[in-house]
Amino acid sequence: MARQWKSGNVIVRQRPGTAKGIVFLSLADETGIANIICYAGEFDAFRVILTTPPYLLLEGTLQNVDGIILVQAGRIRGLVAFAVIPSHDFR
Repeated sequence: MARQWKSGNVIVRQRPGTAKGIVFLSLADETGIANIICYAGEFDAFRVILTTPPYLLLEGTLQNVDGIILVQAGRIRGLVAFAVIPSHDFR
């Protein structure tokens, strides 16, 4: 399995009660959406980083499980937005 770096805007954070502590993230970037799986040990170690910043940079193992491609999180860092882009309000 290949190690991958992935960064993007966190669009979904899920921690289902039936998933035994596993956290699922979806990161969006210019190439599309990446599915991230974070096991309980990584979540406990990176709890603040995983739940606070809107952008993440992570290194993990690329997995293909039954045709579903995801990255198993390893090292995780929060990213700070350098510029705030105002919304376009069309009237």
